[in-house]
Amino acid sequence: MGNVRDIILLVDDNPTNLSVGKSMLNTFYQVIPVLSAASMFEALGKVTPDLILLDIEMPDMDGYEAIRLLKADERYKDIPVMFLTAKKDSDSEFEGLDLGAADYITKPFFAPMLLKRIEKELQIVKREKEFIRVQNELKANLANMDALVHEKAETVMHLQNAVFDTVVDMVEFRDKYTGGHIVRTLQYVSVMLEEMGRAGVYPEIISGWEIPLILASAKLHDVGKIAVPEMILGKNAKLTDDEFEDMKFHVSASVDAIERIIKKTHEDDFFDHAMKMAGTHHEKWDGTGYPIGLKGRNIPLEGRIMAIADVYDALISKRQYKDAISHGTACRIIEEGAGTQFDPKLIEVFKKVKGEFHTIAVNNSK
Repeated sequence: MGNVRDIILLVDDNPTNLSVGKSMLNTFYQVIPVLSAASMFEALGKVTPDLILLDIEMPDMDGYEAIRLLKADERYKDIPVMFLTAKKDSDSEFEGLDLGAADYITKPFFAPMLLKRIEKELQIVKREKEFIRVQNELKANLANMDALVHEKAETVMHLQNAVFDTVVDMVEFRDKYTGGHIVRTLQYVSVMLEEMGRAGVYPEIISGWEIPLILASAKLHDVGKIAVPEMILGKNAKLTDDEFEDMKFHVSASVDAIERIIKKTHEDDFFDHAMKMAGTHHEKWDGTGYPIGLKGRNIPLEGRIMAIADVYDALISKRQYKDAISHGTACRIIEEGAGTQFDPKLIEVFKKVKGEFHTIAVNNSK
């Protein structure tokens, strides 16, 4: 039965029974005999047994009251208790088992049978402990795996953001007159999404979004400007119709670039948001936008949100061909575009957060 013997706490008010019981069990177990339930609780303060053999009929506190106290105490409730008693009626046996006893053995008992039932009960306890140990070990391993996965995901996200920030820098280096535009629009989109969540606007869509992915994808909405000729990006006057058509090319160039990334990385979820935002933020609610002429809810929600952020920033920013207009005027123009250029529901959201837009613009201006 192993080098370390299991500990049995034997509780009986009869000294003879204690002596006989200890002699019977001592070969296989370390037996601690006590004469009362009170003495049992004193012993439990010093040692944790693997099993308690408990007599029922004892003065002061009987076995039924003792097991109630044991099972009510977090320290002792999992210690298995086997009743050893002269009470042979089925009601007494049922009461003992109902109170949480692992077994109910009547006196006089057959020694080999008692030993076998003790051995069986201890085996059950050990299997339960092993199961709990393995379960806790699995939980710990899963927690470690989750931590590693989370750490890896954060590393990947950090690398993605570093790459995207580099792309942003390249775009803004070429289009130097729109410095800070991408950073500001990302923050405008963040504010819009927060308010949409609070106000319950399009919850059936945004509840399934991972907001950090949406915000990261917003950085790529103008990536196609890298493909626009320098003479157009840097022109110090209003673009001609032909030049404006060339400028529109940045939308399809953005989509093409993102599609190529998807094919190489298979990161569909993230880049799907990026492609929708880049490809549709110049569409208009009434269908008069570009490059496709999508209308209403046929425009992906990502594009409808970015449209407001993009236009607001364009209005309040100085360009080589125009002066900046005031925050108030920009808000009036955008609000008047509800139902024509912009999604009316999103304009209601914009009205609630336009003050935050202004703060972002001021804090991130050149």
